[in-house]
Amino acid sequence: MSNTFFQKDIVSVRDFDKQKFEEVFQATDKIIGMNQNERRELARGKTLGYLFFEPSTRTRLSFESAMASIGGTSIGIADASSSSAKKGESLADTVRIMSLYSDVVVLRHQLDGSSRFAAEVSETPLINAGSGTEEHPTQAILDLYTIRKEKKRIDGLKIGIVGDLKYGRTVYSLLYALSNYKVDVRLISPPALKIRADSTYEIRKRLSYTETTDLEESLDDLDVVYVTRIQKERFADMEEYVKVKGSYKIGLELLKKMKEDVIVMHPLPRLDEISHKFDSTPQAKYFKQAQYGKETRAAILALILNEKGI
Repeated sequence: MSNTFFQKDIVSVRDFDKQKFEEVFQATDKIIGMNQNERRELARGKTLGYLFFEPSTRTRLSFESAMASIGGTSIGIADASSSSAKKGESLADTVRIMSLYSDVVVLRHQLDGSSRFAAEVSETPLINAGSGTEEHPTQAILDLYTIRKEKKRIDGLKIGIVGDLKYGRTVYSLLYALSNYKVDVRLISPPALKIRADSTYEIRKRLSYTETTDLEESLDDLDVVYVTRIQKERFADMEEYVKVKGSYKIGLELLKKMKEDVIVMHPLPRLDEISHKFDSTPQAKYFKQAQYGKETRAAILALILNEKGI
């Protein structure tokens, strides 16, 4: 299989098809099977530059960890207040400078369209690590990989996506990704946090989904339950946030209503939407999901940096 990712940007999961996902999945499987010496040759002498204008724990650290695991180094800005952006430097100039210092750039920014714009000005390949309320493509890739590894397939599954479907950018990327597969999707949210109709025009053409506000009625036949937190930081009116806060909570009582082999996922961070008591159950896969995130991102970086792939 030829490497279609060499020196390419990853801005939107909409640029992927089933074959591209499979290319990443196969590369991830290969990386997991490599010994340390083999892995560290994949990015030896290469530098990852990261620009995070929004807070992040897992995404930034997993990219750094992924780059280190394949032999590369990382430099970057984890806090916009410590960068020249605070002095008024434009995003374009910040991205240009970082791209001169690195072989691949990872950007997270609060504005919609920021990654698409940044990719146009960057001298090196750019990876979107979250752009406003739009997309988070590498999260969708690791989500699909988690489902594939834990359920042994994606086609034919019944998948419930629960929580903040209006503001959660991981939701939109996941839906775009799932539209490449034959799946039954249930969208479960408070009325005020339903998925944005203007953002799903393309998805509706390719993906069948139903919407409901009732979590319990949907649980008994789901193969995957994907939980998201209510995005407090996206609300302009805190009173509106308070109305929907804690709408759904996954705990041991609800587990009794789920299929025995269900998997429960979460992009993290979580607040109170999944009980900590749930963590010790075999159905809880969100920490394994985070581990898969490191491996899939290592594969993506290696594919971008190596012409012959992995």
